[in-house]
Amino acid sequence: MGNDVEVERSLIVVTGPNQGGKSTFLRSVGAAQLLMQAGLCVPAASFESAVHGGVATHFRRREDAGLTMGALDEELARMDRIVDTLAPRSLLLCNESFQTTNERAGAWIARNVLWALIEADHTVVCVTHLYELAARLHQERAAQFLRAERTPDGARTLRVVPGAPHASSNGGELFQQIFGESPDPDAAP
Repeated sequence: MGNDVEVERSLIVVTGPNQGGKSTFLRSVGAAQLLMQAGLCVPAASFESAVHGGVATHFRRREDAGLTMGALDEELARMDRIVDTLAPRSLLLCNESFQTTNERAGAWIARNVLWALIEADHTVVCVTHLYELAARLHQERAAQFLRAERTPDGARTLRVVPGAPHASSNGGELFQQIFGESPDPDAAP
């Protein structure tokens, strides 16, 4: 089963539970865009999009084994390189960007970067677990929101649907699946 999404804004924010299909959706958007722009068939029932000046990605990377810079330093430096090379009216796909710091700082950084990109006439699709960022953008009506779908019993459908952000990424549920018990957020480490 595929996704049926109509994009109406220059900023699309995708939220929802872990393992819900958000990153797969993001990759499929990028692949479909590149195939369409190359004049090739897109593996979809239908796909329409504007032609973008380029397609770029900012996905989380593994920690620098050489320890030459911290994770946030690396993310910021990489985003700076990406922004410097973006062609006019590009599409940028961001997957969990700026989550290598605390929630508040990550949300502040991401919001400023996203606004600068939108003001520069780029389109951004952003997958995030930064609830503070998503809630603020939702309150400001600054983006179109998609959420990884779940059935009433909690099962993941691996589809994204229109929907406001929720405060939980369902990490406690995954903890319980793996360790067989519910995490106690008040327990001492």
